[in-house]
Amino acid sequence: MSENTPTLIEVRNLTKYFPTGAGLLDGGRDVVRAVDDVSFTIRRGETFGLVGESGCGKSTTGRSILRLIEPTSGEVRFDGRDLLSMASNELRRLRREMQIIFQDPYSSLNPRMKVGQIIEEPLVVHRVGNRRDRADRVGNLLRLVGLEPEHAVRYPHEFSGGQRQRIGIARALALNPKFIVCDEPVSALDVSVQAQIVNLLQDLQEQLGLTYLFISHGLSVVEHISTRVGIMYLGKLVEVASSEEIFRNPLHPYTQALLSAIPIPDPELRRERLPLKGDIPTAIEPPSGCRFRTRCPIAEPRCADEEPELIEVTPDHFVACMVVAPAQKK
Repeated sequence: MSENTPTLIEVRNLTKYFPTGAGLLDGGRDVVRAVDDVSFTIRRGETFGLVGESGCGKSTTGRSILRLIEPTSGEVRFDGRDLLSMASNELRRLRREMQIIFQDPYSSLNPRMKVGQIIEEPLVVHRVGNRRDRADRVGNLLRLVGLEPEHAVRYPHEFSGGQRQRIGIARALALNPKFIVCDEPVSALDVSVQAQIVNLLQDLQEQLGLTYLFISHGLSVVEHISTRVGIMYLGKLVEVASSEEIFRNPLHPYTQALLSAIPIPDPELRRERLPLKGDIPTAIEPPSGCRFRTRCPIAEPRCADEEPELIEVTPDHFVACMVVAPAQKK
């Protein structure tokens, strides 16, 4: 995909803080800095992978973009339109173009509704077509995701995990969206089924011209499906580059540590592990300066004083590290 491909999603300085109950007795309230000043773009027709350890803020980022949770501050533009300044009625109309696939394919489906009703619900809410049109649409969507139209009269518990995720995908496609947030859509599935769902998402992207934000902690899956990848740590983006570049030439020490943990499918080959020292700091009181410095093998004293910016060190390869970035730009 060319760098000149038009941008569909533009995220600028996105922040989401969650207040906690702590600090009430002394008159203040602590906040969880789940997403803190995150900026990136997603080009039309690409898959942008968002990767990081559990609790790093990647799912919160995806839901904030869709305004499923309201951001604390920042800017999100969808096809040039400012999402965060929209009134509720205007945002409701735009939601037809933005959808989400949830992580758990069972809890995200209403167990009291039949599959046909689940897939039809977005069409009913947005008053699309009559009853017969909607029934035809449900049947076509079921075929599109590898199921049969007669499955519409069954309940979610009658399906396997992979089949339930296909139902969730069909529901997300009901309104012909342009952009879909895939919030860890395969992490709850068996490995063999993961491959089927990832291949289905790729086929649908090619057929329908979809744009994905693919959120995952599974690096092998991200490498397979993503066009570009953003690495998150404790609410911050630390590296952004093409998928090929990230896996061939990781620059940030956190990215290098993540990639070193990927198992090699050959018992005679061993990858050099780069273990990280210490525990992940709390997002309530993150370290000063660089948030990764308390676990970083190349940290310097200055890393505690200044927060690194995400700098482009080579074309379309951005790194937030005061040690790595100057060395790469020389």
